[in-house]
Parts: sequence; C-alpha cells; structure tokens
Amino acid sequence: MFDSLDEQMKRDEEVQSTKAERLFKWAAVAVVSVLVFGGLYMAIQLME
Repeated sequence: MFDSLDEQMKRDEEVQSTKAERLFKWAAVAVVSVLVFGGLYMAIQLME
C-alpha cells in the first residue's frame, strides 16, 4: 500500500527519462569530471 520514497523516486525517474537519456547524462558527467580533474592536474604540474 505505502511505497518507500526511494521506490517512488526510482519509478518516477524511469517514467520521465529513457535509458538512452540516462546513459547520455552519466556519460556527460564522466566527461566533465575528467576535464575538471585533468585541468586541475595540469595546473598543478605547470606550477612546479
């Protein structure tokens, strides 16, 4: 009768976005993360 909030959020996310959209979102997050951390690494290397 009563669903947990976690179960409801999962069900809502599945309805709102397709698997391809979720995959694209996580791929974009991964690319941005690599760029940010790579930029920080390069900045530290240039300061030495």
